Amino acid sequence: MDIDLEKYSGTCSCGKVHPLTTRTVKISSGALKDIEKYIEESGLKGKRCVIYDENTYKVTEGRHPGADQEIVLDPKDLHANEISTAYVLSILEKDIDYIIAIGTGTVHDISRYCAHDRGISFVSCPTGASVDGFCSTVCSMTWYGYKKTLPAVAPVMVVADTDIFSAAPENLIRSGAGDILAKYTALCDWKIAHAVTGEYLCDTVYGIMEEALRDVAEAIASDDWGSPASAEKVMYALVMSGIAMQMMGNSRPASGCEHHISHMIEMDSPALEVSFQAMHGEKTGVGAVIGSEVYHRMAQTEDISGKLVPYAPADPEFIEKVFGDGLKDAIFEENSSDVLSSVEPEKLIAAWPEIRRIISEVPSPEEIYAMLGKIGAKKDLKDIGVGDDKLPLIIEASPLVRNRLTLMRMRRILRLD
Repeated sequence: MDIDLEKYSGTCSCGKVHPLTTRTVKISSGALKDIEKYIEESGLKGKRCVIYDENTYKVTEGRHPGADQEIVLDPKDLHANEISTAYVLSILEKDIDYIIAIGTGTVHDISRYCAHDRGISFVSCPTGASVDGFCSTVCSMTWYGYKKTLPAVAPVMVVADTDIFSAAPENLIRSGAGDILAKYTALCDWKIAHAVTGEYLCDTVYGIMEEALRDVAEAIASDDWGSPASAEKVMYALVMSGIAMQMMGNSRPASGCEHHISHMIEMDSPALEVSFQAMHGEKTGVGAVIGSEVYHRMAQTEDISGKLVPYAPADPEFIEKVFGDGLKDAIFEENSSDVLSSVEPEKLIAAWPEIRRIISEVPSPEEIYAMLGKIGAKKDLKDIGVGDDKLPLIIEASPLVRNRLTLMRMRRILRLD
């Protein structure tokens, strides 16, 4: 399938003009075989570097685009962090004009960050429908141990070969589906922030995410799950999630409390005692189950008058205890201008009926759990290497990893439990 992005150009119904770097999206069988034609049609010229890891180099054999430089990364202990990006930048030839990434999330984040650092263009060739960052203008990196959202380059073009990504290991597409199901709570948080503070919300961008979420939920419910057609639906949804972030210029349409849970786990906070690192989308899917449970429980309270407490900054001793010496300074910095301090109690009380209505549209935790279970995805904390006894700590501490207004963060001024 080709995705027509022209309809999103020009002035939006919200009155803004949303910037879009991505001009072409090709999702089809054999798409990589035609990449040279697509590149020519895109107008990209000059020297190119193609970046793989050893696994994606092998699975795309016979479909490799021509390259002036090839970088094939060792997948063992490969992470999107300051180490891998420094390595790629150290060997990336100075006169490269654009980068082609052939891989999944880690290869893409490394490539997109390096393209941003060099000020050059980028082409995305995802080999697994695993994560929604292929088209985003930001990348999620672990920077000196701290999970950060850093600037990156959105792709000029996406070429996703169905033959490749539909045959990828099943845990990749399960992760991608988890990352899309996570939008239930992400969109909920966005709407709630809009209701409480008037934070900008574009109905067109919101609608893109709703459609992507609906398509994947329908694919999961169908008897066709596991087919190339269902894999294409997940890939389409992941690409469109990235387009939504690109249009907004940030990750707000795709990232809420569930992503903060994932980031806290990915940072390997010492208090969590994480036994292994699951894939990002697996963690966000579990995060959506947790977020749904917390939010539906909060919504049982009809009137929050008398339930609010004065705003206070996050407790430094708590931060140090949870995140340790290695992460505490970054957490302090992230929360130095706490967005929660701008929430006016009267507006929160007035918005509460609308907040309860918004939460009512989110599937119950049991429903999200069942959807994840139907496709064999991770469903709870123990599935992603965290003890069930850490749930209260995760609920309390995870909002601190990102200074973004979510209902989970607003729990600090609400006493409903």
